[in-house]
Amino acid sequence: MSTAMIIGGTDGLGRFMAQRHADRGGTVVIAGRDAGRAEAVAKEIGPAATGIGLDLARPETIAASADGVPSLDHLVITASHQRPNTLRNFDIAEAVTAVTTKLVGYTEAVRVLRERFTPEASVVLFGGLAKERPYPGSTVITTFNSAVTGLVKTLAVEIAPHRVNALHPGLVGDSPRWRDADPGQVAERTPIGRLVTMAEIADATDFLLRNGGINGHDLFVDGGFLTR
Repeated sequence: MSTAMIIGGTDGLGRFMAQRHADRGGTVVIAGRDAGRAEAVAKEIGPAATGIGLDLARPETIAASADGVPSLDHLVITASHQRPNTLRNFDIAEAVTAVTTKLVGYTEAVRVLRERFTPEASVVLFGGLAKERPYPGSTVITTFNSAVTGLVKTLAVEIAPHRVNALHPGLVGDSPRWRDADPGQVAERTPIGRLVTMAEIADATDFLLRNGGINGHDLFVDGGFLTR
């Protein structure tokens, strides 16, 4: 079976995908800012999982943090630093951390880990719907998710023949962030009549990782929300 690394795999969608990969018989490396938490989550998942500390907001440390990572068939990066930030009340420190995490950190992680890629290895980077639908406080989030599109296009050329794609999920109804929230108008405006699920996001990620003809693309998994 394959070996996957999930940066941002200590909670939410990343944690879900890590467990799913291990349950299918694969091995998985979970990376998060807190090494202790990453190791604890790996123990919860089982013997096929290992956890390491890796902080995308400190890209100069990524190479050393990833030193013991084995050969990889798949790399998924879900980690982000999402804090409301408006132009009126612009927090420069928060903005620098967010953009560094999502763009410089993502890029450096791919650069460092590329030497461990197996011949058919592929990459999925996570963005978000704020790329297309800004909302109050999304000034920085919309900006870096839009930039993910440009990043995958240039990486598709730079790491060829390895593939890289972006996945932009809608609100995920059963994720820890949203399962106890009122979906309200978002669900009403979604043609499928509900929010998407973690399983649907994981299935879409599998598609991008495994379909050899998909490269340099954005995939929106939103139940049709962007059609309205």
